Amino acid sequence: MAVASPSAPSFYCTPHSGYRHARFSLPISVRAGRDFRSRILARPRIASRLNAASSDGGELVHELNHGRWRRGSFPVYVTLPIDAVGPNAQAMRRKKAMTQSFWALATAGVEGVVMEVWWGLVEGGFPGIYNWNGYLEIVELAQRFGLKVRALMAFHQCGSGPDDPFWIPLPLWVLEEMQEDPDIAFSDKFGRRSMEYISFGCDTIPVLNGRSPVQAYADMMKDFRDTFRPFLGGTITGIQVGLGPGGELRYPSCPTQKLAWAWHARELGEFQCYDKYMVACLNACAGKIGMKQWGNGGPNGASSLFQNPEYTEFFRSNGSWMSPYGEFFLGWYSEMLLLHGERICREAKAIFRGLEVSMTGKIAAVYWHYATRSHPSELTSGYYNTVLRDGFTPIVRMFGRHGFGIGCSCFDMADSEEKPRMITTSKPESFLKQVLLSAGAWDVPLEGSNYSSKMDDDSFGQVVKMSKLSPSCSFNLVRMDRNMFESRRWDSFVRFVRQMSAAGDVFRLRSEFG
Repeated sequence: MAVASPSAPSFYCTPHSGYRHARFSLPISVRAGRDFRSRILARPRIASRLNAASSDGGELVHELNHGRWRRGSFPVYVTLPIDAVGPNAQAMRRKKAMTQSFWALATAGVEGVVMEVWWGLVEGGFPGIYNWNGYLEIVELAQRFGLKVRALMAFHQCGSGPDDPFWIPLPLWVLEEMQEDPDIAFSDKFGRRSMEYISFGCDTIPVLNGRSPVQAYADMMKDFRDTFRPFLGGTITGIQVGLGPGGELRYPSCPTQKLAWAWHARELGEFQCYDKYMVACLNACAGKIGMKQWGNGGPNGASSLFQNPEYTEFFRSNGSWMSPYGEFFLGWYSEMLLLHGERICREAKAIFRGLEVSMTGKIAAVYWHYATRSHPSELTSGYYNTVLRDGFTPIVRMFGRHGFGIGCSCFDMADSEEKPRMITTSKPESFLKQVLLSAGAWDVPLEGSNYSSKMDDDSFGQVVKMSKLSPSCSFNLVRMDRNMFESRRWDSFVRFVRQMSAAGDVFRLRSEFG
């Protein structure tokens, strides 16, 4: 019986119910003493055989003959499939396919993998009871192949609903609390509630079985630290802390799944400030400046029912976003977002202090109104960034103050790509350059990622181009699936890893020699 090559593993094979770990023999020979070009990796070659005579299904033995690509100073990581672990995080899924895939990634010179750690799986059943078994298997497998792991603490919902194959809700006990007190969830002016993430307004209020949301996030991170301590600083070298919907520091102004749709560029988004906790905060701030009439909710004339910002009273070029009220509201709204990030970053910094792991928070790539004066989709997301105001430097400084790096997507997108779609206001490359400029000014490292799932040579080339604009940059490819290992795409990906390594070497040499 033939076994598929790890250069093209299948992610959708069904593992045998009686599968148990096989022992692998991995004699890796690295050619030494050659010049730089001799170490460029060809596609991995593998001869595999399965001992079919064994009653338990046989022992899989790999005989590998390959050269290993040297990892450079612009390292590449690959995000694992959303369903890498099974229900309740009890076990790693598709163990044979994952093993072959990890081997292929290691031979390609990939630095490591990004492992999303879902709150809804780890602490899904009961508060304070955690299950890390599946994630421990992933980390042990990465360690076996010499891959690093970045763990993403995902405190948000995944998917659009129970019919979504990748549906991971918030923990059930959290949803029960939301049923008792619906204002724990964000709400817009129409009363529509977002269940993706808990409202920032109750960050420090004990609404979760006697704990505040920030305490619940901190408790999970502490248990992660204690469980994975033997791997921290060795195999696990990075922690990305989830700070909002999609793991990003933003409001759920537009449902996350909508952002993947082709027409997301029309979305202005809705201000998420109508739950009782956010309204109470707004009312208190308005009262402090003697303008209580400003504390009853968000601005009028800012509805996303009008998809052209010029048709709205608030977002149009000379709209009320520039008025004293507009400046007050947008300042408060963005400050609540910044305060939320500050609280969680402070907790995470204390929890992982003294461990050799890098810390990261992510900014959302909300670029589709970047060429307008008011940048409406950024404003509703919580980024007070307009043609008159830099909204990213305060966020970058907050991350830098706590020793965090910044993650941001759309490294694969160029402004010129939007022209054929006749979307003149959409500027992903310009948006990213502003973030890169702020990060460079405050010496904050960057972790880039792709926005589109369809990566080709042009997309990879754009990633290399944008990575060169940052002195300390790495890249997370989102995400690993069986299409990635299709022959043509795999060759393109391996070339990209080489290009990132070479670009990093050039950047480092230029820095060393001034």
